[in-house]
Amino acid sequence: MRRLRPYIFLVLTALIFAGNILVGKALNDLPPLTISFSRVFIALLVMLPIGAYQAWRHWPLFRTHWQPLLGLALTGVAFFNALIYAALQYTSSTNVAVLESSIPVVTMVLSFLLLGERLRAVQWLGVGLSALGAVAVIIVGGEPGSGLARVNRGDAIMVIAVLVWVGYSLLVKKHMAKFPRYGGLLVMLVIANLALAPLALWENLQHGGVIPWAPRQWWGLVYLGVFPSVVALLLYGSAIGDVGPSQAAVFLNLLPVFVMLGAWGLLGESVGPAQVVGSLVVIGGVLLTTRATGTAGPARKA
Repeated sequence: MRRLRPYIFLVLTALIFAGNILVGKALNDLPPLTISFSRVFIALLVMLPIGAYQAWRHWPLFRTHWQPLLGLALTGVAFFNALIYAALQYTSSTNVAVLESSIPVVTMVLSFLLLGERLRAVQWLGVGLSALGAVAVIIVGGEPGSGLARVNRGDAIMVIAVLVWVGYSLLVKKHMAKFPRYGGLLVMLVIANLALAPLALWENLQHGGVIPWAPRQWWGLVYLGVFPSVVALLLYGSAIGDVGPSQAAVFLNLLPVFVMLGAWGLLGESVGPAQVVGSLVVIGGVLLTTRATGTAGPARKA
């Protein structure tokens, strides 16, 4: 069970991130920086009683390693999701999910180049199979005009978000173990709030200073503030320390599957045979990579 734990965490992370996309799309009548600041502010309130003691006790550690801490906060906590919500203003949730599922390929290449990770041939095959199912089969089976062939502003913003998350994953692998789990996340949330607050204020001023709020938006922001902002980051940080950034990122290929299922179950959208086949291919790629890890151990820095 201990060996399965990181993979269970990664599946849960993919589910939560799929919810992040679906809820973010439902809230796209709000400006993206306002959504981002609201979620990190709610997350800060959640983490304050949990991580305050660790943050106070390890303050000299945070001060010594402030540079990687700042990088972690700005990439994974603040601007990755801000870019997602900005992308959802211009493109579909399916496009966002598919582009986010390209993270494993980018992470794998950069981990190989920057961290010296060694990947077995079967692991490369698993990543490729997952990418094929997520990008090729699912997109071919999607709605006309919804695929990557029609690159718009939202797709371009999402490409930047992918690079930001890859940077976060590499920082997690190299630096996250230095910080206490709850205190570290709390300090990162403080940094994210400080970074996003003036941007959200500027955004509100651009909209005349008055943004309408509805009850459903508050519930959506509570979900974003608790699950993607706190729970998923803790799960992902734990799993990535066990299996490495390349292996962990493979599970993000499940995002298009979960997003399509969520859109079908919550929004009544139809799912055709091509989407089902694509889902099976994606899951097959994840299982193949996991099997390779279970027999040979996770890829490590050379």
